[in-house]
Amino acid sequence: MDLKPGQEVLNFNLIKRSKPVEVEGVPLARGTAENWSLLQAFAARPDDLLICTYPKAGTTWIQEIVDMLQQGGDPQKCARAPIYKRMPYIDLFLPKPMTSGLEDAEAMPSPRTLKTHLPVQLLPPSFWEQNCKVIYVARNAKDNAVSYFHFHRMNPIMPEPGNWDQFLEDFLDGKVSGGSWFDHVCGWWDAKDRHPVLYLFYEDMKEDPDREIQKVARFLGIDLTEPVLKRIVQHTAFESMKANPMTNYSTIPSSFLDQNVSNFMRKGTVGDWKEHFTVAQSERLDEVCARELGGSDLTFRMQL
Repeated sequence: MDLKPGQEVLNFNLIKRSKPVEVEGVPLARGTAENWSLLQAFAARPDDLLICTYPKAGTTWIQEIVDMLQQGGDPQKCARAPIYKRMPYIDLFLPKPMTSGLEDAEAMPSPRTLKTHLPVQLLPPSFWEQNCKVIYVARNAKDNAVSYFHFHRMNPIMPEPGNWDQFLEDFLDGKVSGGSWFDHVCGWWDAKDRHPVLYLFYEDMKEDPDREIQKVARFLGIDLTEPVLKRIVQHTAFESMKANPMTNYSTIPSSFLDQNVSNFMRKGTVGDWKEHFTVAQSERLDEVCARELGGSDLTFRMQL
C-alpha cells in the first residue's frame, strides 16, 4: 500500500464498491481476481511466515503479537511503520498508483511475515512447496459475521453490504468476499495435520492471552521471558491497539477506510453478536454450524 516513486498524489475517486468475482468458486475482491495469475505465481521463501484468517477474525491482533515477539517485545521497533507496511497483505490489489501487497512483499528482504485471507485451496502453491510456517486464527461465526458487516460499511472498496439481515444471508451462503466462513475454517483446520500450521482461536486469545502468546512463541522457536510476555500482553491489549496509529489504520485516508462510519478496531469482544442477531437468526446459524461442522472435531465458543 505504498505509492511508487514520483506518484505522491492518489486519486481516491478511483476507489469504488464492486461486487466480488468468483475464482474457482470462491468470491474474491475484483482486484484479486483480475491479478490471479500473478498471485498464484508468487514465490514464497522457506523462511516466510504467513498469517492467515478469514477477514475480521483477529488478523491485526495476531500480526502485532507476532511482530512484538520478533522484535523482542520492543514497542519502539514495532512503531517503525504501520502494520500493513510491516506485513504485506499479498492478496490486496488497489487502484494504481498504489502498490499491491504482492509488490510490497516481493520487495521485502527476508525473513518476511506476510498476511492473507485466502482459503487453503487457493493459497499460492509455493507456500506449500517451501514448507512455510502458517499461523491461522479462527473466530466464531456470529462475532465474525458482525465484525465483517461493519467492515463492509466503513470500507468503500468492499461490496455494498445492505442491511444486517441481507448481509447475514450472504455470509451464510458464502457469497461475501473470501467465500464461505465454514469452508475457510474447516479447510485450514484440516491443513494443520499436513503442514506446519498453528491454529488459534480468537476466543482462546481473549480468555488467556498469556497462554496463547506462549503458543505462538514456541511455534516460532522464540524463548520468551516473563517480563517480555507481560509487555506483549499489555501492548497488544485491544484498547492499546485501538489507540495505536501503527495498528488502528488511522494512517489510511478516510476515503479508503471511513472510521467515521465504524472504527476499524470496533469492539474486540466475544459475544457482541447478541446485539445484532435475532433469536431466529442465532438459531439458524447454530443449525448451519451443526450441519457444516458436524463431520469435524472443530468447535467454537460463542461466548466466554
